[in-house]
Amino acid sequence: MNNPQVVNIPGAGGTIGLSQFVQTPGREDALMVTGGVMVGAIELSDNPESFDDVVPIARMADDYAALVVPADSKIQTLEDFLSVWTQDPGGTSIGGGSLGSIDHLLSGLLAKEVGIDPKAVNYVAYSGGGEALNSLLSHTTAAGMSGYNEVKDQIEAGTLRALAISSPEHLRGVDVPTFREQGVDVSMSNWRGVVAAPGISDEAKEELIDIVTELHGSPEWQDALARNKWTDTFSTGADVEEFIDGEVATAQQIVKELGL
Repeated sequence: MNNPQVVNIPGAGGTIGLSQFVQTPGREDALMVTGGVMVGAIELSDNPESFDDVVPIARMADDYAALVVPADSKIQTLEDFLSVWTQDPGGTSIGGGSLGSIDHLLSGLLAKEVGIDPKAVNYVAYSGGGEALNSLLSHTTAAGMSGYNEVKDQIEAGTLRALAISSPEHLRGVDVPTFREQGVDVSMSNWRGVVAAPGISDEAKEELIDIVTELHGSPEWQDALARNKWTDTFSTGADVEEFIDGEVATAQQIVKELGL
């Protein structure tokens, strides 16, 4: 494991990579990186594969989405945004990542919490963060939902204003209040984890868990957590299996409510 080979298979929120990964059942020398993005993508894709077809190994870390507006927007606070949004959901567009992404699901979850029919959400999906940012700055969209790390530089530079972040608790070193701190009971993480191929032996599963546990304890990983402001949510075994089951059920419910 000193010289691992990394293969990137882009497209469709990772479901193309998932389809290819499960074609090698019993392979005990490979892991697939997955996470919250893939959960929603599976629900919206025509691919037959799902998390039922892989072996969960570990949840590694979480990061969170921020609701942002252009710095010159009349919207100053989350309360301002919710006032405008509830009065005219269709006319208050929210830009973000692809359909089924954390940005999209969180927008639907937030709508339901504040009394808006999720089907009424005017969500504009973009394939890249650059396009979503340009739409905000040109006022093509009224607000944006994006991973905090993707917009942190613009927030710190004063180009964007952050209204809320989707973490369950206030994040150390991040000067943005959570939705919950502002009276809106919504949180959602963009979690990252690893899974193994179907059909591996119990011995191989335990060995892979040992490997990622060793990685989690390394100074390099701890540095990556701090540098990227990821939240350490490391878990393995039954804990991660139960967590993924819950994430899938939540995504299925939100996708249904969004009418997708």
